[in-house]
Order: sequence, then structure tokens, then C-alpha cells
Amino acid sequence: MKHMLHPAWYLLALFLAAPFTGRAAEPNTLTEAEKKAGWKLLFNGKTTDGWESFRKGGDPTKGWKVVDGALTRAAGGAGDIVTADEYGNYELVLEYKIAKGGNSGLMFHVLREGGAPWHSGPEIQIQDNKDGHDPQKSGWLYQFYKSDVDTTKPAGEWNELRFLITPEKGSLWMNGTKYYDFVYQSDDWNQLLAKSKFANMPKFGKATKGHLCLQDHGDEVAFRNIKIREIK
Repeated sequence: MKHMLHPAWYLLALFLAAPFTGRAAEPNTLTEAEKKAGWKLLFNGKTTDGWESFRKGGDPTKGWKVVDGALTRAAGGAGDIVTADEYGNYELVLEYKIAKGGNSGLMFHVLREGGAPWHSGPEIQIQDNKDGHDPQKSGWLYQFYKSDVDTTKPAGEWNELRFLITPEKGSLWMNGTKYYDFVYQSDDWNQLLAKSKFANMPKFGKATKGHLCLQDHGDEVAFRNIKIREIK
């Protein structure tokens, strides 16, 4: 079925007229303006509350730790972690800091079924673009959409990633620069899916609601200021 931008996108555009009201004075906190706009924190800067080990459930303390106010993949055997709650249409903002040569990822609409989160959830690549080894660069939607510019900061520095996903439109920004727009499950999406390594995975990219996932790819990575606002 062909997906086109719906007139309802006009209302959504009004809703997103001021999508991000600026970083709060302290990490992992919300400004009053953000609270009024419907934002909520997915990480409080102190505990791993709200995050679980994929499929295993429970507190993801093994390898994932809170270090200097950041949710950090700090040790081997950490495994992928997912939000306890599921989300459908939303805007997400987070900051990440990747180790030199490191690789990680942010996945959305992840289902509990399957052997790994990437069996169902599309991945936004996170890596050190200078010394990383994956041809898919940080901020790209893995094997789907990419950017011709690179606004990422060097390994060891914080980057701000902003992501929007609705049935009418998806978008990604890196450090304030828009990388691409797309329409999830559109004809274009399905054509790219058919050419990807995910083509034969029956659950991949099929959900319209699911968990967010932070990937353990074997390297140190830290996340903070993880905030979301759902779009009803």
C-alpha cells in the first residue's frame, strides 16, 4: 500500500513547531517548558530504572552502570537493553558519547520476540565515524537512509541525536542538523527493505509500536539526557 503525507501532517507540524525547548541547566532534568510540552525523562541520571535486559527482563546492572550521570555500557557481557515501556509515535532526544573506534546503536519499535532486538527493530547507527569500522555511519538508519554530511563530534565528546517517528513522517537530526526524512513502511521503505540483510526476517520493521533499545556492540558507550514526548 502506498503511503503519502496525510493532511494530518499539518497538525503534527504545528505540534512540532517548537520541538525541543533547549537543554536544561543540569543533565537528565527537564525545563518547565519541556514538562509543559509533554516531555518525560527515560533516564534519571542516578539508576537504571525503566530499562531492562532484552528478553531476560530485570535490572540491567551487569555491564550497564550509571557513571558520572550517564547510562554507560561499561563492562563485557552487558547485553542489549530496552525500555520497560513501549512507544509508537514520538519524538526522542538523547546525547551519546562513544569510545574511540566504538560502535553501538539505537533501535526502535523493538519486539520481545526474536533472538535479538535487530530482528524486529530498525537501527540508528551510533559509532565513532573516524576510527569505526562499519561503513554505515553514525546517525544513518542502518541500510535504509543516510546523510551526505557528517556533523558528529569526535570520540569522547557528547553528540545530540533527535529522532521523530510517526506514520506520516520520520526524521533524524544530529547535533541540530537534519540528516534525512522518510516515511516508515512506505513503498520506498519496502523497496529498501527488500534489498537489505533484513529482507527475510518476518518481524523486521513490521511493528508500529515497541521498545527502544540501546545496543551492546562490545564497546564502551554512554547515554544521557534521554527524553521523549509521545505524539497522540
